[in-house]
Amino acid sequence: MFTEDDLSAARAAGVLSEDDYQRLNAFLLGRAQKMQPQGQERLEGLAAAPEPARFDVIHLLWYAGALVIIAAMAVFINQAFNALGGPGLALVAVCYAAFFVFLGDHLWRRRDLKIPGGLAITIAVAMTPMAIWGLQESFGLWSEDAIGRHAYSDFVPLINGNWLFMELAAVAATLLALRFFPFAFLTMIAAIALWFMSMDLGALLTHGRYDDYELRREVSLWFGLALIGLAWFVDVKWRRAGDFAFWLHLAAAAAFWGGLTFRASSGEWLALTYCLINIALVFLAVFLRRRVYAVFGAIGVSVYLGHLAYDVFDHVVLFSFALSAVGLAIIGLGIALNRKIGAIDSWIDANAPPALQRLRPPA
Repeated sequence: MFTEDDLSAARAAGVLSEDDYQRLNAFLLGRAQKMQPQGQERLEGLAAAPEPARFDVIHLLWYAGALVIIAAMAVFINQAFNALGGPGLALVAVCYAAFFVFLGDHLWRRRDLKIPGGLAITIAVAMTPMAIWGLQESFGLWSEDAIGRHAYSDFVPLINGNWLFMELAAVAATLLALRFFPFAFLTMIAAIALWFMSMDLGALLTHGRYDDYELRREVSLWFGLALIGLAWFVDVKWRRAGDFAFWLHLAAAAAFWGGLTFRASSGEWLALTYCLINIALVFLAVFLRRRVYAVFGAIGVSVYLGHLAYDVFDHVVLFSFALSAVGLAIIGLGIALNRKIGAIDSWIDANAPPALQRLRPPA
């Protein structure tokens, strides 16, 4: 029997047109689904299209409730809450974490409610920075190479080298939680902590100097590049078990692109290099099957075009018309890619060297 990959390969080779491929694939999948209720096996090797992840009002309420609790304990902290001090906040964090670990374990294992159980564990992990801040405040564990103390409510809006310990603890807590509760949304906590770390590490290395932006941008750039490698590794290793790398890719792209975009550059060759790197991000998005890089790459190309419009061709009347034509061409390219992305994927899978195929995350 033939598989869906065989159909894709035939389409990529031009044996089947796109319309023929879609009709034949839909017919075979429909036939397989009709045979299933009668106790007959599906067509050998042809897996039915996976059901899309259900996300209804119930799921929305679960996620919204979890995010409200996390925000209440991390973002919307008022001065009255800060007045609890280090010991008080540490105690609150530990009590919250203990309660939500108990609730999450109960829902996950005894009630078989994976999503609300996983969200409860995520809330527990999100209490880690508060607990660490409370310990730092209680015992005076503040680095002299970073900016001075700040209230816990400053954790999200302000860059501070002292937050580094809180972020490392959040990553460690996420890894520990994933060991017992393989819930992909948990990686959001680690991804945000790593993104914050890319900025706070620069603040620590500059000894709290706000004017040394160049080093901070360099740290963000290289930290983001390393994080891309980590997210890539997680994708290749565990993609089939769940989308554990989504948030890592998002944080990696933000850190790398932010450091790249805000670097001090002089000369048109460096500006052109910036544009080419952003174009490379679009191709990386295709190879890794991660659209987030295409989004940042497209924004970067737009930044370069804006530079041309305002700094290089400011007095050229025809530039706006030429740029409009380029925009139309980009839209047309996007439409063409949308129609042929399946064939491109199949071509890469069929023609890429084995070593390169092993580096490509599964679909």
